[in-house]
Amino acid sequence: MTEHKRRRIYLMRHGSVTYFDEQGKPFLPEQVPLNELGRAQATAAGEVFAQAGLQFDRVIVSGLPRTVETATRVLAETGQQIELERWSELEELRGGKLSAIPDESLKEAFVGAFDGLVPEDRQFLGGETIGQLMDRIHPCIDRLREDKSWDTVLLVLHGGVNRAILSYALTNQRLFLGNLAQTAGCINAIDVGEAHADWVVRIVNYSPISELQGESRHTTMEVLLEQYKKSRGL
Repeated sequence: MTEHKRRRIYLMRHGSVTYFDEQGKPFLPEQVPLNELGRAQATAAGEVFAQAGLQFDRVIVSGLPRTVETATRVLAETGQQIELERWSELEELRGGKLSAIPDESLKEAFVGAFDGLVPEDRQFLGGETIGQLMDRIHPCIDRLREDKSWDTVLLVLHGGVNRAILSYALTNQRLFLGNLAQTAGCINAIDVGEAHADWVVRIVNYSPISELQGESRHTTMEVLLEQYKKSRGL
């Protein structure tokens, strides 16, 4: 068999955070840290990598605190001293002002961006569109693949961003598959070859702390919608 060298991308979503208080009032999404569950999820992922003896050549985060904390906890388990690279272009979908969204449009604003094959003009929480997200994510991934200096890289990013990357890998097209679940703290694995179309998706949405994910059948955004509705008395 001809030698065919592919490199490995481990793609994680950050651990769980608390976006709304008990009254449904939002915290600043740019500042929220991991909550207790999120810390446990990050540590559990790190333990899986450590047990496999994995060592990363590079670790890339979006720079938002929840990605930095998750990556730091993973590396604490693997025992690697490696500087985190902060790529701000890989930050999560940017929502608009929640208070500006009418009651009747809340459901679409929260869950519409993750509903099946999503149109590019669909907005997330009244803010950034899916097309705008892909405009910044695809070039980042292309740039990462063009750099031949690494063999194994860890990306610790966000639910929407991960969907954009996985959709790109699965289709090699400018498509966004919104119904690719990304549980907090999950691990995905993608192999990439020399050719642009050479993607092999190995693992999707593996949750070390809950392998069968039996706790809920709701999506993250469905849960957040119900939390936020409390602030409007809905």
